[in-house]
Amino acid sequence: MLATGVYAAEACKHRGELDAMYCDDNNDMVADAPTDSKKWKNPSTIVFTYTPVEDPAVYENIFKPFTTALGKCLDKKVVFYQVQSNAAEIEAMRSGRLHVAGFSTGPTAFAVNLAGAVPFAVKGTAKEFQGYNLIVIVKANSPYQKLADLKGKKVAHTSPSSNSGHLAPLALFPSEGLTPDKDYKIIFSGKHDQSVMGVNSGDYDAGAVASDVFHRMAER
Repeated sequence: MLATGVYAAEACKHRGELDAMYCDDNNDMVADAPTDSKKWKNPSTIVFTYTPVEDPAVYENIFKPFTTALGKCLDKKVVFYQVQSNAAEIEAMRSGRLHVAGFSTGPTAFAVNLAGAVPFAVKGTAKEFQGYNLIVIVKANSPYQKLADLKGKKVAHTSPSSNSGHLAPLALFPSEGLTPDKDYKIIFSGKHDQSVMGVNSGDYDAGAVASDVFHRMAER
């Protein structure tokens, strides 16, 4: 999800779930731009980043065509800014250090409410949106073949705000016979790639990760 930051901390009739820094007088659930045009931002350099679901350095090259095209469209310099966590990405936009960002599914709502992010696009092609799935990975020789087998085992989640790495498992695992934080203690690895590497090295018995990250790592 691509989003831009909005800054509006003036008299407000409706705020909804937004932080006190922002206003939503038009009730569209995202922050309004300041009504005073003098408060609008027009940075000479646009700072862009992408949600750090794996090593942030990976994305600088992946998004080079996008940042180049964005720079040409805006006639501005566009730089890629590495962040190490979802929280750091949200805080960077909230503080005004980040102007355009790609947020993963889980943190998007936090970015909207806490950082004034305004979603405007999703990844994909001319034919369709790019999607992904929650998958649970184990080692190839693992005896654990269904979720219920993981009771009492070491299962890695990624971070509290991640959809596939945490929120989706909380919602979906119980119907499959496995309740997080009851049948096993949640261990946060920090990122999807760290969960994958942790399972591979034997630090975790299993990990809940995003399918696109796993397949990208497997190809490398």
